[in-house]
Amino acid sequence: MVLPILQDGADTLRTPSDPLPERLFGTPELRKMITDMAETVAKEPDGVAIAAPQVGIPYQIFLVRYDRMEPLGEGERIEERAPDVGVFINPKLSKLSRKSSEVDEGCLSVRGVYGSTVRKDRATIEARDEEGVHFTRGAGGLLAQAFQHEVDHLNGILFVDHAVKIWKPRAKKGDSDDIHAA
Repeated sequence: MVLPILQDGADTLRTPSDPLPERLFGTPELRKMITDMAETVAKEPDGVAIAAPQVGIPYQIFLVRYDRMEPLGEGERIEERAPDVGVFINPKLSKLSRKSSEVDEGCLSVRGVYGSTVRKDRATIEARDEEGVHFTRGAGGLLAQAFQHEVDHLNGILFVDHAVKIWKPRAKKGDSDDIHAA
């Protein structure tokens, strides 16, 4: 089921999320939460990730669409790519690179507003999957940025809270949008 995406001003977005309780790992209830989140982000053409608080779920869960991490090829439509979803439960950023870069960001919970933030170039995250199995994943580029953006959501932080620049773009016919929202 596609869930409504909460917008800035909703209390849930500003409240730190609770760890997913042990009793929910491997349950139909958790699978439904994940399926609903995946269906919700799938309906957002510029959405590369989504955190549970964005859809009113108070747990430390986020999903990443790996299939949306690479730029589109000429004539390719995002809807043509097969979904490849990563699930991160009770995640912790365990390692961040020293080097940072200013990167452009958007957010499904702050519609029509974009900005640039300073993010670490590389990030390693420790999390659990739907069955409760622990795993570690390292990343650079857009995926490292998404890890940091989504963990911020789980801590009640939106990208606009620490953006160095904010803007509201005006759409022009033929513009290509290379800013992703999470």
